[in-house]
Amino acid sequence: MNKYTKITASIGPNCEDVETLTRMIKAGVNMCRLNFSHDTGDVQGNKIDLIRDISSELDMPVAIMIDLQGPKHRIGNFETEHKYPLEIGQKFTFDSDDTPGDSTRVQLPDSDVLESLHVGDRILLNDGKIEMVVDTVSADKVETTVVRGTEIWSRRGFNLPDTEISTSVLTPKDRADLAYAVTKNPDYVAISFVQRPEDVAEVRDFISQHTSHPIKIIAKIERPNAVERIADIASAADGIMIARGDLAVEVPYAEVPAISRHIIRECRKMNKPVIVATQMLGSMVNSEFPTRAEITDVANAAYLRADSTMTSEETTIGINPVNAIETMANILVHADADAIANPYDWSRVENIPENDWSRSVASMAYLNKASAIVVFARDTIATTEISCRKPDIPVIAVCNESVIANQLCLLRGVFPIYDNQLFGMRDGFNAARKFGINSGKLVIVDEDKISLRTLD
Repeated sequence: MNKYTKITASIGPNCEDVETLTRMIKAGVNMCRLNFSHDTGDVQGNKIDLIRDISSELDMPVAIMIDLQGPKHRIGNFETEHKYPLEIGQKFTFDSDDTPGDSTRVQLPDSDVLESLHVGDRILLNDGKIEMVVDTVSADKVETTVVRGTEIWSRRGFNLPDTEISTSVLTPKDRADLAYAVTKNPDYVAISFVQRPEDVAEVRDFISQHTSHPIKIIAKIERPNAVERIADIASAADGIMIARGDLAVEVPYAEVPAISRHIIRECRKMNKPVIVATQMLGSMVNSEFPTRAEITDVANAAYLRADSTMTSEETTIGINPVNAIETMANILVHADADAIANPYDWSRVENIPENDWSRSVASMAYLNKASAIVVFARDTIATTEISCRKPDIPVIAVCNESVIANQLCLLRGVFPIYDNQLFGMRDGFNAARKFGINSGKLVIVDEDKISLRTLD
């Protein structure tokens, strides 16, 4: 129980078998991410069933998050499959004509994008390697000037960092994927390219129309306008993912660390969990060892009191997914221990009210040198608020519903137990003993009752 920061692992071709998944969960995976940009339907449904079976067999709660693809914008095709040269300063046109492109123009298939662009907006293609600036806008085309880039070819993805696109956050594909996914009762749904709190409300309405299961929503922060509205988006969502990959394309990459710290502070203030994602151990796709920079990156997430770090290709297509998880867990164990031993909190939030009840719980535990906080969790609310105060002792959540235990797996320092008997007896002592805590004081939280008990 010495890893406080959780691990979210992306599940893909190299870690979908029973043996590998079991070893990954034992090594420290707390939440499994299923990327619906790739497999969909029963392929993903079978993975959900497998994860549930392993979780039950190990008697270890594991959260499941489905990650929707979201709007993916790409330019059209060119006359040939060859790459077309670009020169800085040349003019290039994007239009609605589906005729194959040439060295001066290409189709931009999305009418909503054409309608949203304004003079001065940047168009970034191929992960930002190509940059163009809009010069003129008309009903069916935009004319641009090339600022950066040497060549262009068919079906390049593009980003629009200066443009708010007036479109639904749910594409037809997302709607079909989500309608299927909710039949499998996932714990979390991550939504891509969120721009405004209304995007979260749209997804929440869709879910409520298709199921009564209490699925939580993670908003992925990938765009500058989402950063600007982080407080409103965090308020609307149940958690935040800092998707540093697309974010580093749309904002100056040097600003990403500061933006990440800002988002973590806002989430803590608003009692929302936060996941730090993208390339945390990227070199381990092809290597058995991380770089020194990656080790520091993972540790810094723990020092900032983020709730979870996340793997992507390291586990989906990496040469050794289990090793990647073991490596990340080992880094987090040492970083969490150091953060506790040296408790200056880099993500400290000063404006939490002094009379905040969860702050009182954390203070009671600290002043009495408690060994743990035990919460009898009918839902996730109280445990989430206590976790967001970042106490440096375990928060043991005794749950009478498996979905509550699963969802609490995401929260830093929270160790959920799904046990109806312990919950019914309000047996905080045996709950603590399950995690090797056999002496000391316990802060017990049971709905509106807070008590201090001594463990014999």
